[in-house]
Amino acid sequence: MKPRPLSLRAVYLFLGTIAAASASYAQEIRDGEYFHAPGADVLVFSNWYDGLFSDAKISGVEVIHHGLRTVTNGDVRLEATPGQWEPVGSFIDRRIERAAGVIEADLAYPDHDFNYTVRVERDGNGYVISVSSETPLPASLEGKAGFNLEFVPSTYGGKGLLVDGAPQIIPYTPVNAMVPRDGGPRPDGASADPLPIAEGQTLVLAPGSPADRVSLSSRGVPIALYDGRNQASNGWYVARSLLPAGKTGRLIEWRLEVAEQPGWVSPPVVSYNQLGYTPDRSKVAILQLDRDAGAPGTMHLIRLLGDGRETDVLAAKPEPWGRYLRYAYARFDFSSIEEPGLYQLAYDGQRSAAFPISEAAYDDAWHATLDVYMPVQMDHMYVNEAYRAWHGLAHNDDALQAPVSHEHHDLYAQGPTTDTAYAPLEHIPGLNVGGWFDAGDFDIRTQSQYGTVRGLVNVWDRFQPARDTVSVDWPRKRADIHVPDGAADIQQQIKHGTLQLLAQFDAVGFAIHGIVEPDLDQYTHLGDAVTKTDGLIFDGALGPDEVKDGRSGKLDDRWAFTSRSSALQYGSAAGLAAASRALRGYDDALADRALAQAKATFADETSREPDLYRWGNTTGGPLPAEKLLAAAELLKTTGDKTYAKAVSDWYDEAEPFFGFTASTLISLRPLMDEAYDARLKKSAEAWVARQAEARADNPFGVQITRGGWAGSGGVIGAAITADAIHSAWPDLVPKQQVLDGFDYVLGRHPAHNLSFVSGVGANSKKVAYGSNRADFSFIAGGVVPGVLILKPDYPENREDYPFFWGENEYVIPLGATWIYLSNAAAELAKEE
Repeated sequence: MKPRPLSLRAVYLFLGTIAAASASYAQEIRDGEYFHAPGADVLVFSNWYDGLFSDAKISGVEVIHHGLRTVTNGDVRLEATPGQWEPVGSFIDRRIERAAGVIEADLAYPDHDFNYTVRVERDGNGYVISVSSETPLPASLEGKAGFNLEFVPSTYGGKGLLVDGAPQIIPYTPVNAMVPRDGGPRPDGASADPLPIAEGQTLVLAPGSPADRVSLSSRGVPIALYDGRNQASNGWYVARSLLPAGKTGRLIEWRLEVAEQPGWVSPPVVSYNQLGYTPDRSKVAILQLDRDAGAPGTMHLIRLLGDGRETDVLAAKPEPWGRYLRYAYARFDFSSIEEPGLYQLAYDGQRSAAFPISEAAYDDAWHATLDVYMPVQMDHMYVNEAYRAWHGLAHNDDALQAPVSHEHHDLYAQGPTTDTAYAPLEHIPGLNVGGWFDAGDFDIRTQSQYGTVRGLVNVWDRFQPARDTVSVDWPRKRADIHVPDGAADIQQQIKHGTLQLLAQFDAVGFAIHGIVEPDLDQYTHLGDAVTKTDGLIFDGALGPDEVKDGRSGKLDDRWAFTSRSSALQYGSAAGLAAASRALRGYDDALADRALAQAKATFADETSREPDLYRWGNTTGGPLPAEKLLAAAELLKTTGDKTYAKAVSDWYDEAEPFFGFTASTLISLRPLMDEAYDARLKKSAEAWVARQAEARADNPFGVQITRGGWAGSGGVIGAAITADAIHSAWPDLVPKQQVLDGFDYVLGRHPAHNLSFVSGVGANSKKVAYGSNRADFSFIAGGVVPGVLILKPDYPENREDYPFFWGENEYVIPLGATWIYLSNAAAELAKEE
């Protein structure tokens, strides 16, 4: 029997019953920033769309529901389920009237000459959301512009839905009907639009769930609910009302009710190192409490015995630290417990996973990164792990010369000339060798390549790990994980990166920006990398589906962006000079090639005016820092005093980037004079002072950055710098500052206590933004960016949703620096 929808009067009676079931609460504008009620915070343009990659689902009207951000992007949009790169309004201004309970934001679509205001105001136990404009909707936006509000699928998929009282289920997977798009596919390849899942005056999502229930009711125009995942894997459910044409003033009005729970406070989080602790090192767990939770209770450290018994070895109240962001924190110090064994932390009915106190606690911390993550990222290879093929032989058709004066969507751009002997879209031979996929996508970003090579060489220089669990066969272009082949894996990875760096010089004579897919349709590809292109070199003389003599008429080959940049030249020279040290004795011929190219590049760049072309984040780091590092690596490799003079001459210009260069510069001390040592120590002292100030605002002992990309990389980098300074001047930096960074990555941070290294530690990131993110899965050993701080006070790292790149995307340089920090921390943690 088809269910009969309730009358509008019945719907309002139903909603009234829901409201009566929850005690009325006057939602305050907390800290003068956002609406707050127990378990229900409503933000209004506290954050703005990500500047790097457009829509990052962190703006507009948002709801943080019982500690989890479940609703976002409440704003006027031009499609029912806009993709990541679709237009967004321009933010103009934001106003907060605390006493009146009103937050407003002014925005505009300048290309359409349309200005509008999004207003959210307190109304009883709910909120009225409205969109107003002093001018009618332009004809160009009629039937296109609507107010959207997005709901995260990981929370609402499979939950109940009431549409004007009629019941249904929100689809767990995208299965609703589609219609062809007017005007053809949009840039990301979406060629059809979804029809609504439901449409009515009132929608109640998750009505049986006090933690997630949200109701929307509209005065006038109906609300339709769509599933954005039909077009994009990272889509959300979207509630939408079209803006009416020919009207001014208040164009639409919704009432939003978010389930509250009087007295609700966020549950405590006990954060600690998921790998455990060595006996002699400090051991401090951090307790996170709701700011309204009151004083901390007693925490227990429990030892687990082999016969099933448990021993409560320590019970104490954590020492209050104070407030950071929206939480209160306290510290539980159990450094006095040194006996090896398995332990758990218990607080308020919660228990942590078991963790060891052991001399060997950290010995394996880096293995998954080198054993699995780095091989999986290898481009131009077939990569296999036991029964699983991670990817086939990828991008064997690399690469085409990028067209001139072209701005790419992913921070690449080609200048007015190619700077090479190749015409636009002409094949550049020799680039289909070596290199790693930079991140969760499949491009080769040269700055990441040489940064990763240098990071791995730093590991080799200091620790010389001989671990061998991966077989790499370059003639066959195949890598097998968990199959030893008699060579140190870290040297093999250094070789793989070196091959790509040299290939660029061999192909065009200099370092290029990188190699990337040409359009959004290919860029958004998820799945086996071998399916991204056909593997056959493009030949424009062939038809689009024609294959002949190993060539193809299919224009799917990646593009090489080649505008010359001196920063990339110096950076690549530094990577090649470093690689030659690590490759010596393993592949002497390649070591000789790498060093010869590094010397030649350095000599060429220092004999001419620099090429200052810059674009996005693909044209190298700051030129003074890249120059200094090239001289430093050449000095370390050759001992040639010419490079020592360059280091001395260029030091002051690069000093503002000391945190970026410190560990390399400190390693030069035996090769430099006393005057250099004095300058270096002065820089180190200044860095230490800046770090002390930056670390003071939180209880975790690290600098937690704020921005569109979370700060694990910065934490690891600062810990490595602290380690270098500690090794040179132990009185300047205690070893604990290094271990604080190590602990942060492995679980001692805000929001939750998961290790940010997938597969490392008792509980770690198992839903991440890798190449397999569409499977809500992970790559063992990958390191995620971590906790993203959303304004004004919300720390977030999602484990139920992988598509937040700023929180969950793996990148290769971070893998290399993690291997270094893990080895350094293991050494320091064993020191008495």
